[in-house]
Parts: sequence; C-alpha cells; structure tokens
Amino acid sequence: MPVKIKLGLSLVVVLVAAIAAYYQHTLGHDRIQYVVAFLGLFMIFAMWLFPEVKREETADGIHRDNAAQ
Repeated sequence: MPVKIKLGLSLVVVLVAAIAAYYQHTLGHDRIQYVVAFLGLFMIFAMWLFPEVKREETADGIHRDNAAQ
C-alpha cells in the first residue's frame, strides 16, 4: 500500500478513535474509552508494521507448485 494512502488511513483512524473515545467519555464509560483509544492506535501500528500480502497470479487464477509434480 502506498505511503500516502497509509497516512490518510491513519489520519482517519485517529480521528474516528478520538471521537469514539470522547463519546464514550461523555457517556461515563471510563474503561471503554481507553479500550477504544488503544484499539485505534493498535490498528495503526499493525498497518504500518505488517506488510501487505502479495500473491502470484497465474492463468485462470490457479497456482501450480513445481515441487508437487
């Protein structure tokens, strides 16, 4: 995934997590607001840490392994 898209997605996740944590705070849910904030930060961390899965495509979408023949 290109860096520009990761940065934009990170910004959206931070905003949504901050709004959700604030909303939980206004409802009086103290523990849940921290869970929401942690989950948002963890999602961003995981997106930057783990690489995108890349698959090899062949004809008709069938991948043949030469070692199995």
